[in-house]
Amino acid sequence: MPQSITILIVDDNVNLAQGFAQVLKSVGYAALTAYTAEDGLRLAQIECPDAIILDIRMPFINGVGFLYRLRALEAHRHTPVMVLTGASVNEEMRAELCDLRALLRFKPLGMSELLAETRTLLAHDWAGPSDTTNLKSSVA
Repeated sequence: MPQSITILIVDDNVNLAQGFAQVLKSVGYAALTAYTAEDGLRLAQIECPDAIILDIRMPFINGVGFLYRLRALEAHRHTPVMVLTGASVNEEMRAELCDLRALLRFKPLGMSELLAETRTLLAHDWAGPSDTTNLKSSVA
């Protein structure tokens, strides 16, 4: 079971972030929440989560800005990240997220979907070669 696995949820929607954390905790994950990209980056550096679930639309620094800053940190170059959005995403954005080695999924995400996507996120080989062919095929 996932007891020693920590997931950081970064979303400016407090209720959604807390709801995701509650679902993840209910099956044994440790879950941390941050409601701004800045706080999420600080928590990532302090807590070194095993994976991050990230909202793409946030004020000030959005999810893509968060990803660029995260990937610039040596300790987080290969941290699994799942980006969530409720908006449509063009091909340019999909390619950018792929280059930043992030899985893209769309809201709304039900409880069983969140758990399944979290398992997918954790199972992906993020430390492998920079070839993103398999990553592209898993981008929704």
